[in-house]
Amino acid sequence: MYNRPLLGEILIQRGVLNETGLSKALARQTEAKGLLGEILVEMDLAKPTQVAEALAVQHHLSYLHKVEVDHLDLSLLGPLPIAYARQKYVLPLNRVDSTVRVLIKDPLDLDAIDHLSFLYSARIEPVVATPQVVMEAINAAFDLHDRARSDYGSVLGESAGVPGIEETGFEEIQDMLGNEEDDEAPVIKFVNTTFVRAVRERASDIHLEPYENHLSVRFRVDGVLKEVIQVPKRFQSSISARVKIMSGLNIAEKRLPQDGRIRLKIAGRDIDIRVATAPTTQGERITLRLLDQSSVLLGLEQLGLDPRTMIAVNRIIRKPHGILLVTGPTGSGKTTTLYACLSIINSPDKNILTIEDPVEYQLKGISQTPVNPKIDLTFASGLRSFLRHDPDVIMVGEIRDVETAEIAIQASLTGHLVFSTIHTNDAAGAFTRLIDMGVEPFLVASSLLANLAQRLVRRLCPSCRVPYRPTVAELAEIGLKPEDLRASGGIIYRPGGCDDCLNTGYKGRSGIFELLEVTDDVRSLVMQRADANTIKKAAMAQGMRPLRMDGADKVVQGATSIEEVLRVTQEEVE
Repeated sequence: MYNRPLLGEILIQRGVLNETGLSKALARQTEAKGLLGEILVEMDLAKPTQVAEALAVQHHLSYLHKVEVDHLDLSLLGPLPIAYARQKYVLPLNRVDSTVRVLIKDPLDLDAIDHLSFLYSARIEPVVATPQVVMEAINAAFDLHDRARSDYGSVLGESAGVPGIEETGFEEIQDMLGNEEDDEAPVIKFVNTTFVRAVRERASDIHLEPYENHLSVRFRVDGVLKEVIQVPKRFQSSISARVKIMSGLNIAEKRLPQDGRIRLKIAGRDIDIRVATAPTTQGERITLRLLDQSSVLLGLEQLGLDPRTMIAVNRIIRKPHGILLVTGPTGSGKTTTLYACLSIINSPDKNILTIEDPVEYQLKGISQTPVNPKIDLTFASGLRSFLRHDPDVIMVGEIRDVETAEIAIQASLTGHLVFSTIHTNDAAGAFTRLIDMGVEPFLVASSLLANLAQRLVRRLCPSCRVPYRPTVAELAEIGLKPEDLRASGGIIYRPGGCDDCLNTGYKGRSGIFELLEVTDDVRSLVMQRADANTIKKAAMAQGMRPLRMDGADKVVQGATSIEEVLRVTQEEVE
């Protein structure tokens, strides 16, 4: 059987203590009945860090001199009362498979280890730290945990997926929502709190997703989803009903998808919320898209266009006729780009009409029409009607079918400038997409002026971004070479984490772009029904900068990270 070395022996071997000092401490321990390590510190014979390090050596455990609270698994704090954590000097760090690593001041406190093992149904792996480090980590971790969850507190009469959390007041929330009722029902409070928190955290979408045992609430912030809370299953139907009542939907109909809209005023800002429900095997899921009507529309210079692309786009949107297509997946900022283009050319001498699904922002001096399929007001029928209103510029929210595409092309060929969007992976793909819809290649080739592909990358938080020297392999992933970083001294940045960015390392987003102008060579390839890769190669040979190259430039500028560019772009064709 293995015999552990005694704590005093380890400290003597490390030169911290001598035999005389150890004898005095042992004598004091006999009288006072305390832990030898605490007595050594009390008698100023050893420092807390020296005792903690010796304890870790004695028990073959890890030692931590500092705890990065941002890296903790805060979900482990739910079932652990803070009073118990402070009493026992214990703090769960993370879970790995069936083991929970726990920060502890005394690895021989078997009662605490047994309690935690029962609480988490897991094996406990102690990690030693000084009492001060443990207590500071406990306070910081529970503070961060409470701030992350305090908006919810005990709104539903119990901790929603966070046992042990304390009740919090909702006066601020009621003020923000303009609700004067003193006795809101718990579910109403919960839904209102969710909206307020989503606005605070700059979320663009809220997802209410039912599962077998709970309802998951997730926010999309800067294009990335994150779970914020899990609600007990029994509240699911009440929360769904509340959202459906607010959006004017039929609460009795749970078998069919429904669409609605909510308008709220939160913190003095007008928030328009688009609501979509869909039946699933576990109940109705609800997705809410948040639109801040009071936010300022971005100009082209704020979108992230490089100077050369900016000049080209400015030239294209001032042409008298033709089509400019903005391409990219859902949520890539296509509509924002079109609004920026319209705001530049909007003037009293131009008649500008838009048909959108829905109208996301009101533009002064422009007639905007929302589609309404219930009365057969579609993109195609609206566009056909617009041609009788003497327009100069028409914006079509999206080209979804051959009818809309053909009317847009006819409009461009008869002297109108048309802006629209289409879902393709890159700029070259727009040609093949239109031809696949059934539009004749000669019509596509003769009407399109340019295709602008775009993606959104998260911007690094300026307060906490971390400078570092990337490896050659990392740079090669986005098409860069070490010499491309000469101006920055070989330095680029990666995400850190701070309160400003909610510890994500990112704050806000910027566009990366790929502008394919339709030249004679491109027209010829389109007429021949060439595939998208062939068209893309030809455009790149004529100077087109692909998405990933534009993203690489923003990495060099310190605006975003390599990981972000790789996340939203695909390998370019050779």
